[in-house]
Amino acid sequence: MIYIFDVDGTLTPSRGLIDPKFKTFFQAFIKKNKVWLISGSDRDKTIEQVGFDIWGSVDRCYQNSGNQLYINDKLEYQYEFNLPIQCEGLLEIFLEKSKYPHRYGNHIEKRDGAVNFSTIGRNCTQKQREHYDSWDKKHQERKEFVWEIKERYLNLEAAVGGEISIDIYEKGKNKGQIVKDIKGKFEFFGDRLYPGGNDFSIEQQLIAQKRKGCKTHAVETWRDTERLLHSII
Repeated sequence: MIYIFDVDGTLTPSRGLIDPKFKTFFQAFIKKNKVWLISGSDRDKTIEQVGFDIWGSVDRCYQNSGNQLYINDKLEYQYEFNLPIQCEGLLEIFLEKSKYPHRYGNHIEKRDGAVNFSTIGRNCTQKQREHYDSWDKKHQERKEFVWEIKERYLNLEAAVGGEISIDIYEKGKNKGQIVKDIKGKFEFFGDRLYPGGNDFSIEQQLIAQKRKGCKTHAVETWRDTERLLHSII
């Protein structure tokens, strides 16, 4: 059995650091089980959140929604992606038409294999993140942007990620691409396992490939993950 974990919102608070007591518990879990991590963020951000002692001790680390693979801190695979110019223009239109009143810094972040877009901007504070997330749950702005990108660009995919952003990538280059690397049974834990969320593609691949003995666990916070792992142990 392989246990696979999203990071942000699943092992840690959104954009925050792993809880010290949970970290100790999770380190003990890693020693007894085969564990993979998959994050929409890059290597440095993931290490910042969970620590190199966890990041370096799991069997595999997939970064940027599976578009980079690290094993024993060695980059084994990387997929490059450039957002079409027309889509960059669409993101500017999203910024203009958004009804959210505040803006904080960089809105478009290019990553290996993906582009991350945020209306509020990536320089906002944690409190401002939470305010936007609460507002977006009511107004569904990010889901609307995801739908429009998919409608306009059939070769692209988009998904809601974290509290403030969406991820955009080439069709098929989402988190679900890692399922092909899994031999045997697995369990996946993620906080965005709903349609339009950036963990949902793993659920879709599980169904499409008719994988038996595999399951996904939808969580809302790292505390849900901790509770589920206690039930496994």
